[in-house]
This record gives sequence, structure tokens and C-alpha cells, in this order.
Amino acid sequence: MGRRILNDALRSIVNAEKRGKATVELKPISTVISSFLTIMKYRGYIRNFELFDPHRVGKITVELQGRVNDCPALTYRQDIKAKDIQKYTTFKLPTRQWGYVVISTPDGILDHEEAIRRNVGGQVLGYFH
Repeated sequence: MGRRILNDALRSIVNAEKRGKATVELKPISTVISSFLTIMKYRGYIRNFELFDPHRVGKITVELQGRVNDCPALTYRQDIKAKDIQKYTTFKLPTRQWGYVVISTPDGILDHEEAIRRNVGGQVLGYFH
């Protein structure tokens, strides 16, 4: 379970969205999950999330909005250069209007638009649309 924490959390969000739930609880948590959720909140895919007791195992309660269709995490963390981000997004996302690829860069965890703007590459964590 150690390497699949992000994948399990994102699968829980997608399953709760498909069932029409208003909230979902994620356990265990990590800083990568909270950064991923921050990007999803900023882009309007979730309403809000709250961290409870982050110093122990902790949990995150996520308020869903009903916009997430799919949200896979890549367990193999594919490297990507700044110039190849646009090709990768057209390959992975269904259209140019929806969805974001989340990338772990030296500047922090960013979505693909911000990474292109800053001209940095990194490792692909996952994407959502």
C-alpha cells in the first residue's frame, strides 16, 4: 500500500463521484495527496477538503462537486520534459478544454498549464478530467 496511496485516494474519489456521494473520506494521507487536491480545488473539480490530524495516520474529508469523470494516478512516475508536456496532454486527456495533468517539478507540484508557463519538467503524478 505504500506506493499506491495516491492511486487509492484518487480511486476513492472517482468511485464516490460515480455513486453520487457528497463527501468522501481518504485514509492514509500524504503531502502529495493534499497538493493534488489543492490543484483539483483550484481548478474547480472539488469544492473543498479538510485535513484531520496530519501528524498521525490522519484523514482527509473531500467535498465533491460532481465534475470528476476519471482521475488515475501513475504508479510508475513517468519523466517528462518541459517541451513534451503539450504532446503528453493531447495524448492522455480527452479534449483540450477539460482536464489537467499533475506534474511533480522542482518548483513543487503543478498542473500542466503552470508547468508550461514556468517552463519546467518533472515526473507525471496523474491526471484528472
